[in-house]
Amino acid sequence: MALRMLGKDPESKSGDSPTIYLDEDKDTYLVQGWKVEEGERLRQLDLPGHETVVEIPRRMVQFFLETQGGVRADV
Repeated sequence: MALRMLGKDPESKSGDSPTIYLDEDKDTYLVQGWKVEEGERLRQLDLPGHETVVEIPRRMVQFFLETQGGVRADV
């Protein structure tokens, strides 16, 4: 599995999270973020039992390749 880190939250105090990765073999994203545990918010989602949801700040959308119009050369 070839994971490539695309970016960490530039405003993270500890620099550890959230983080976005690209799995180049599967052509999918892995998102490390804050675990959503609030029942009211979770009830608004249609989550199957085998899935979970994490939260990331809006500012991190910049790390998704599609928002850049292609592959970023600086990553």
